[in-house]
Amino acid sequence: MARDFQDFKYLTFDVVGTLIDFEGGIKTCLAEIAAEAGISIDGEKALKLYRQARYSEDADLFPDDLERVYMAIAPKLGLPAEERYAQQLRDSVASWKAFDDSAAALAELAKTHRLVAMTNARRWALDHFEKKLGSPFFATFTADDTGTEKPDPAFFEQVFEFIAGEGASKDDILHVAQSQYHDIGISRNLGLTNCWIERRHAQDGYGGTIEPEAFTQPDHHFTSMAAFASAVKERLPKKH
Repeated sequence: MARDFQDFKYLTFDVVGTLIDFEGGIKTCLAEIAAEAGISIDGEKALKLYRQARYSEDADLFPDDLERVYMAIAPKLGLPAEERYAQQLRDSVASWKAFDDSAAALAELAKTHRLVAMTNARRWALDHFEKKLGSPFFATFTADDTGTEKPDPAFFEQVFEFIAGEGASKDDILHVAQSQYHDIGISRNLGLTNCWIERRHAQDGYGGTIEPEAFTQPDHHFTSMAAFASAVKERLPKKH
């Protein structure tokens, strides 16, 4: 049986894909560029090409790497391979939206747990994301802070070190994320209890997120942050 929500002091969160709709952001920006060029594109095809380009050996830190990614995928989508459009995709990050349920769910969860952001995005991008999410985090870790990206265990180890500095341990953490590849599999390997937010439950495939070598059955599973927050509230001890 998975440990229940009251057993944890910290909820650690993936941000991009779990709380922020990066797929919607990418598709919207590429559609705008396509419209300017007088063509239309298939959004899911674009995400597949993005995924393939994003995880190449010469990838840079996210989201700066979106400029390189755009130049790689534009010809395959029939888009103009011009630097100004590559910069437009990168800069669109500032306007990417949070999922409709993210901010309210985080506000509710922050009443009972310490929320920690763990994102492969750089600090400048997280600054934009935090504002959209209502600045709910007790602590934040970015690729700039850790010098690496999930699923590298070293990213998680820095969070464990921070938690240990507060007199707690990884046993006090429930890790919440949508990416099987970046988060759910590695969190299991590191001995964390995890919660999978299956954002693409109504869609086929992995979209813009790399496909894992093997599926990891999560300890907890929800298809939205709203459902997760509701379950936490429902199952925590009632105050009298």
